Amino acid sequence: MYELLLKGGRVLDPTQGLDEELDVALAGGKVARLAPRIPAEEAKEVLEVPGKLVTPGLIDMHVHVFAGVSHYGVDVDPGCLAKGVTTALDAGSAGSQTFPGFRRYIIDVCATRLFALLNISAIGMVTGMESTPAVGELEEIRYLHTGAAIQTIEENRDVILGVKVRLSSYLARDGQNERQALKLAREAADAVQLPLMIHTPDSSLPLEDILAMMKEGDILTHCFHGRRAGILDERGKVRGAVRKAIERGVLLDVGHGVGSFTFQTATTAMAQGIMPSTISSDLHRYNINGPVFDLATTVSKFLLLGVPLDEALKRVTTHPARALKMEGQIGTLKEGAEGDVAVFELAEGEFSFVDTAGEERIGHQKLIPVHVIRGGKIYRKGN
Repeated sequence: MYELLLKGGRVLDPTQGLDEELDVALAGGKVARLAPRIPAEEAKEVLEVPGKLVTPGLIDMHVHVFAGVSHYGVDVDPGCLAKGVTTALDAGSAGSQTFPGFRRYIIDVCATRLFALLNISAIGMVTGMESTPAVGELEEIRYLHTGAAIQTIEENRDVILGVKVRLSSYLARDGQNERQALKLAREAADAVQLPLMIHTPDSSLPLEDILAMMKEGDILTHCFHGRRAGILDERGKVRGAVRKAIERGVLLDVGHGVGSFTFQTATTAMAQGIMPSTISSDLHRYNINGPVFDLATTVSKFLLLGVPLDEALKRVTTHPARALKMEGQIGTLKEGAEGDVAVFELAEGEFSFVDTAGEERIGHQKLIPVHVIRGGKIYRKGN
């Protein structure tokens, strides 16, 4: 007997090319069966979802959820799982000195399936320009220790999936430490043979120099930020180095955040054939109440920009699962995959969306989370 049965929904699974009315049966924490009209009596619990959109649990490739330690941190389950994100990747909130606490008090106890990128700075994102005092994690070069980073990763390979470096001049002693930070982050990622995620808004380094250090599987986050060291040149053309990086396998990630996504940059880049591989929220304390709110809202902004629903969902299911080397396990409703399911209302109407430059645009579709299932169980606050 199935433990849970979702009946009557529109199943959209880009990984399988599915977009049709199907029932979804879950058992043993896995997807057990997809078929039309599975009898209700075959399940212990039935969730009726007619008229709703049923998708694989979403994957957010960029969040900050070290609540209580990093000033960016938000509570992971209310911010992610409750909003349809069953798997999340914390993008460098913790470094080698703070990661043990991040694992013990957040990763190991939350209901969200949570992984992490290790910050090349030993202190991680404990401070920053928004904190008091305003001190970037790259201000002190002694904190950038590859040996400590490598050891921490080796001790936590089950949950640390890569290395993160934030290249912004105001985080690195007016840019003085940026090039060395990039070099050390590259060395650490190579030593453990894991991807490197790089943040570039307002870096003092030319983007061409940064991209030259990136390899297949590495991630350029905040790809549509529209500031210095962005993917567009002064004429609004996509830089040749960006196209070459994509050709050799560098991934573009949205990382919306509070200052890293503008409609204008996204529209201009996409008109030139540049699409992000993954859509992520960069959810944190300074944007959870707007303009980000959650990953579903970020995806809805791409619907506004004309990206088809299946293509937008592919960038929060299929593509991130591949980037995390978890294809077939997450980001799909294929039989045998993890029993992670998100149920949305695809609302029609007029909805206001705002980017990080303050520009408002009106969209006519919005994904609104209704139910979320993690490991075959319906998530309810307090689970």
